[in-house]
Amino acid sequence: MKQDTYSAIAEYRNTHMKEASKDHFQLNQLHDIIIKKVMEISMKEIQIRYGPLPSPFSLFVMGSAGRFEQSVWSDQDHGIIYLDSSPEAKAYFLSLGKEVSKGLYQVGYPYCDGGVMSGNPFWCKSQTEWEKQILNWTSESSWESLRYLLIFIDGRSFYGQHQFMNQLKTFAYQTVQKEQILARIYKNTHHFKKGIGVLGQLLVETHGEHAGSLNIKETALFPYINAVRLLAIRNHVLETSTLSRLDQLQIHDKHLYKTMFLKLLTYRLQFASQLDYESGHYLPVEKLTKEQKNEMKEIIRNGVALYQFAGKLIEKEG
Repeated sequence: MKQDTYSAIAEYRNTHMKEASKDHFQLNQLHDIIIKKVMEISMKEIQIRYGPLPSPFSLFVMGSAGRFEQSVWSDQDHGIIYLDSSPEAKAYFLSLGKEVSKGLYQVGYPYCDGGVMSGNPFWCKSQTEWEKQILNWTSESSWESLRYLLIFIDGRSFYGQHQFMNQLKTFAYQTVQKEQILARIYKNTHHFKKGIGVLGQLLVETHGEHAGSLNIKETALFPYINAVRLLAIRNHVLETSTLSRLDQLQIHDKHLYKTMFLKLLTYRLQFASQLDYESGHYLPVEKLTKEQKNEMKEIIRNGVALYQFAGKLIEKEG
């Protein structure tokens, strides 16, 4: 792939997306190729403007990109860790973060509404500053600070010195253990939509543009993602994808949970309209056969069971 402008990468994305969107792994590999190419152009652009890198660094991706669980459309979630704590280094890497955000936007990744991007000083810090930030999040333990901590824990080092992210994540896990806040983190992720009614029916949206569709993000994806992340923190697992984390965990029925989660990701690609970021999370139930509806219920039930298992384990340990 030889593209040296953001518009050329956008064209490459459009050309290859239809074929890649048939398979979860192929799709996420395509996202990685695109983001890496954007990163390379951004690096060249910043070095032309401001000179060579002042310090080793790592750019990391978070959210569904961090977990290697993107659908066709995805917004931006990324941050930067750098070694040198000087104001000059901060200015340099903030400029790089802004250039990366601009490049990703031009290629087809909308800006993050919550500002979780490396052009934002909150997500672009030296390693020392990141350690202080993690300590602040864990000591404060508010709903918002723990939400930020979980976003960070889903971070996957994407470009540069990968060990920076691993070191900070290990530090975060140790701090969570020391502060004994895993039960509080569990309560922070306790809310997701009920997907199955008392009569055993799939609970679809009743009004709005997604009426008749099942919100699989809040009814099905969240229970798996949140449960497995909690267990990963508890067991100091550095992997970020739900499937990779399950591989590293010693829990009963993990192969069943892996199968269910992968089926869920496949259903999302197969049946959601994928017209934009939001529509990719809604499953039009009328498109499903009776067998597929039953399988969807099984996926949801197993996700809830996994989440309850994680919760009981964490609450039992205090």
